[in-house]
Amino acid sequence: MNFFKKLFNIPDQEEKEIKKQEVDLSLDDLFVHNFVEKGGKFLYCLKKSEVIDNLKNISKENNWTQLTVLDEGLHPFLDKNEVKINKNFNSEIPVFLKCEHLIADNGDILFSSNQLKSVKLSTMSQNFVVYATTSQLVKDMGQGLTGIKIHHKENLPTNISAIKNYNINKNDDNFLNYGNSNSKNLYLLLLEDL
Repeated sequence: MNFFKKLFNIPDQEEKEIKKQEVDLSLDDLFVHNFVEKGGKFLYCLKKSEVIDNLKNISKENNWTQLTVLDEGLHPFLDKNEVKINKNFNSEIPVFLKCEHLIADNGDILFSSNQLKSVKLSTMSQNFVVYATTSQLVKDMGQGLTGIKIHHKENLPTNISAIKNYNINKNDDNFLNYGNSNSKNLYLLLLEDL
């Protein structure tokens, strides 16, 4: 009987049960799995010096001579001799910015007006480099929105958006997203801070 199962590639009951079992991943493993599955480029960093080195390598790899950077807290990561800092959004210039949260259950990255100002994600450059820390990981969108509410009690941000797709050539057939493509060529520099 086993011979016929192997010959005709018929899975036995035990194999079916193994495939049905859910795998419980840690929050960071779940995020990375979903993020990479969507086409995101992920670089894990243990020290800030690794963030600087990875950012230099990304710029060289893509021949970027300019980056849009609105957050002055990110300036120390840049070598101003190698990359010119642009302070206004331009759809042709790659963007280097922080985010609010990393959403583990679907691999999305959540932003608000604290990072994007009043600019819509869909009108921004297709090339993004996001700096985040492991403490920004949350399980789902609900926890992300709650986190924004808790961290910014006094001044709630607006323009809350998420990048949901990291392959700029992929079309989203979901009619709810019609005309609002947030697809970006995205690099994530994730710094361990826990």
